[in-house]
Amino acid sequence: MDKVSGQKRSSPHLYPPIDPFDQRMLDVGDGHRIYVEQCGNPAGIPVVVLHGGPGGGCSPAMRRYFDPEAYRVVLFDQRGCGRSRPHASVEANTTWHLVDDIERIRGVLGIDRWIVFGGSWGATLALVYAEEHPDRAAALALRGVFLMTPEELDWFYGGGAGRFFPELWQRFSGLIPEDERGDLIAAYNRRLFSGDIMQETRFARAWASWENALASIMNDGAGGDSPADYARAFARLENHYFTNGGFLGEKRILDRLDRLADVPGVIVQGRYDMICPPQAAWALAQGWPKGRLKMIPRAGHALSEPGISSELVRVMDGFAARPETLGFS
Repeated sequence: MDKVSGQKRSSPHLYPPIDPFDQRMLDVGDGHRIYVEQCGNPAGIPVVVLHGGPGGGCSPAMRRYFDPEAYRVVLFDQRGCGRSRPHASVEANTTWHLVDDIERIRGVLGIDRWIVFGGSWGATLALVYAEEHPDRAAALALRGVFLMTPEELDWFYGGGAGRFFPELWQRFSGLIPEDERGDLIAAYNRRLFSGDIMQETRFARAWASWENALASIMNDGAGGDSPADYARAFARLENHYFTNGGFLGEKRILDRLDRLADVPGVIVQGRYDMICPPQAAWALAQGWPKGRLKMIPRAGHALSEPGISSELVRVMDGFAARPETLGFS
């Protein structure tokens, strides 16, 4: 068994399950209240965990990537999903609202600087947040990089990934009339926001199933039906953000990497990631002076893939072993 800072691991990759020492609902304005929790060591190195989606919510497993004796781990459900309320709401729900929410959480918890940990959409949000507040980001730990570009969206919703999974692509695209298939994001948008809860749920489950089926390199079939409430929030929020290009406008991530000149970080990328292909992670690493790319062979997109999990734990253990290099005493 691995042993770091006295904590034995219950699996080859992750730390044992732990419970939060603090849970709260935080009013962030605009009618939204978000769920926030803290676990680990209240006096430890602060790290904020940004979940994927948008709309995925955080889970107890996400607590287990951090040595609980070394880290003060902050997790929260982003607007509209998980335990945050109102559920599945896209009102006042943009990237910039979420960046403001992260800063509000930091201020309320009295944290000066923290490590930002995120994968997929969580990596997108981590990068946008760090570019807006480089003085607050001590380091970034990213997985399955997504830069919210038209090319990435076209890959996943325009048929690129579907060439590898034609039967699953047919199931996803076949729900849409042929004359609407030229823009599946728009076609699903009309149905996910139709006001008919039965129709919204049906198409939300199809949307979530397409993504879930391609998440892991070990998958070789349909993603299965997600619970209705989860699928509806996940699909509506993802579609809302993708329809609007992540609300980035002219603030494209790669164009602002100079703002991360003094922020170190590690990118953990699955070589066979079908949802977020490695090109984005490669491009990010090329333009980020202190960013280091670790490509994981025989791994896809999912946080739970063994090679990705073990590398992320290794990265976080490395930061904890040398806190002074990040400005922590």
